[in-house]
Amino acid sequence: MTWLNVVSDSFMGLGGIVVPGTLRDSLGILDAVFNLDGPARPEMIITDTGSVSDLVFGLFAICGYQFSPRIADISDARLWRFDMSADYGPLEPVSRQRIQAARVRDHWEDMLRVAGSLTAGTVRAYDLLRMMNNGDRMTGLGDAFAAYGRIFKTLHLLQFIDSEVYRRMIGVQLNIGEGRHALGRAMFFGRLGEVRHAYREGMENQFGALGMAINAVVFWNSLYVDAAVRELEAGGLTVSPEIRSRLSPLIHDHINFHGRYPIVRSHGADVLRPLRDPGAKQE
Repeated sequence: MTWLNVVSDSFMGLGGIVVPGTLRDSLGILDAVFNLDGPARPEMIITDTGSVSDLVFGLFAICGYQFSPRIADISDARLWRFDMSADYGPLEPVSRQRIQAARVRDHWEDMLRVAGSLTAGTVRAYDLLRMMNNGDRMTGLGDAFAAYGRIFKTLHLLQFIDSEVYRRMIGVQLNIGEGRHALGRAMFFGRLGEVRHAYREGMENQFGALGMAINAVVFWNSLYVDAAVRELEAGGLTVSPEIRSRLSPLIHDHINFHGRYPIVRSHGADVLRPLRDPGAKQE
């Protein structure tokens, strides 16, 4: 099974779902986003290439999300256009695929109903994707969503090719996800790191507890990294924005994961432990 989890750009986990077997991430990524634990609604969804399909692009777009995946073998990706007779300048040789706008118009009312059902949580995106991908051929509705998604996929590819800032932002967010996974693997020592439950709800409860513990570590590290930076600056050392941008609350070599976890405010409100001087002699 696969644990698909949603991580914000501030390193906090927003939720996650268990996907049985080894299905493509594209069949579960929408459900992961539509089943967040808190009220925060992300504006942009960044994934790796395992979640990419024209259908997913269309579903995210109609629900108001910008889908910005990192696509492997981007040189093989297609760019799409509306007007085959128009002159697209330097893009002319690489943009020879036509978007079937008529299919979108014919199914637009049904597409809006699907968007409403997904947003309201009355239907699972996984079930919709399986239904619209009927065997080797897509249904008419699925084909309409794919045609709609190619518009936003083309815009994403053009921005990815043109903007180094956009590419770097996607890479940074994916690195945050990988760093959080590394922290999760380090913490997941209970029952030898195995998921023992045979049913999805039990698995998600176990992973939910793990996600909460990871968030606690992220919050703890954020407090003390901020306090350390402020103390350094109070002592006359300037911490540049470049250095600040590379500080991560996912570090965990200093944390003992074994033992009990009392949830208490042991030092009073807004009071932190004294910071350790790494140059001082330890007794």
